[in-house]
Amino acid sequence: MRLNVWRGKRILAILTLAFAIGFLTGCTGKEGGNGNFSAVEVGERIQKSADLGNMKQGDAKRFKKLYHLSSEDVSSFVLYTASSNVKADELLVIRLKDESEKDHIMEKIEERIAAQTAKFMDYRPAEYDLVKKHVLKTQGLYILFAVSAEADVIERIFNDTFS
Repeated sequence: MRLNVWRGKRILAILTLAFAIGFLTGCTGKEGGNGNFSAVEVGERIQKSADLGNMKQGDAKRFKKLYHLSSEDVSSFVLYTASSNVKADELLVIRLKDESEKDHIMEKIEERIAAQTAKFMDYRPAEYDLVKKHVLKTQGLYILFAVSAEADVIERIFNDTFS
């Protein structure tokens, strides 16, 4: 009888240890915890949960035109803009090469926000409201700019990527 009790305690100890290792491994290996994604990967995560159907993906030429930045200025980026110039929807995710570039890039995005605000203020009030409620935030080397009816969903996905 005593042997069975000892064997039970041993099995319980092994199971407890296995659970603890599994739990700790799961916490440290949490996807997104290391922030080692490209901007495109972050954009793909957003696209899976947020409706970007009324937007089209932009390229380096469009990025330069809208933000006066070169794709060489950043490590990676993903850009979606409204398929029509009478809509304000926009999504930009940037991964910086270096933290020291953050202020400069943020200034360029602020200039874009100001231009969109002026464009839609008197022309399209509903689009102007979207621009006013934009999301602009940073997380380490990443910048998110979103103008969308689903900006809150986009922001949540962005936050969850790095938490």
